[in-house]
Amino acid sequence: MADVTGGCHCGEIRYEVTGEPVIHALCHCTDCRRHAGAPMVGWVTVAEDMVKVTKGQPRIYRSSEHGRRHFCANCGSGLFYTNGNMLPGFIDIQSGTYDDPDRVPATMHIQVAERLRWMENAHELPTFDRFPPSE
Repeated sequence: MADVTGGCHCGEIRYEVTGEPVIHALCHCTDCRRHAGAPMVGWVTVAEDMVKVTKGQPRIYRSSEHGRRHFCANCGSGLFYTNGNMLPGFIDIQSGTYDDPDRVPATMHIQVAERLRWMENAHELPTFDRFPPSE
């Protein structure tokens, strides 16, 4: 895979990833959901030396004893997660912050023990290209 680029919503933080990811998982844990304000979060795991911040400097939030969540202090976008105790030498990247999130498809769901019950059937909900039509 060629280099992948990404960044926060406001553009203050930019990054580049080189090499192959270990995995791309959709995480359903309560911590990820609450931090992102979303029903699940996509994480691409890579070796730490594969990620280079090319613009700006993320802030770091100590979300647990070993967990560190990196985010843009300006717009609040979550970017990276590290846990040196559980995953030494690796960093997780929020896949939604890639410039082209389709480049690295998700390969699994994780932490489904904490998944919101309604997410189990979310794929069965009606779909609309944009907003639903007004009646």
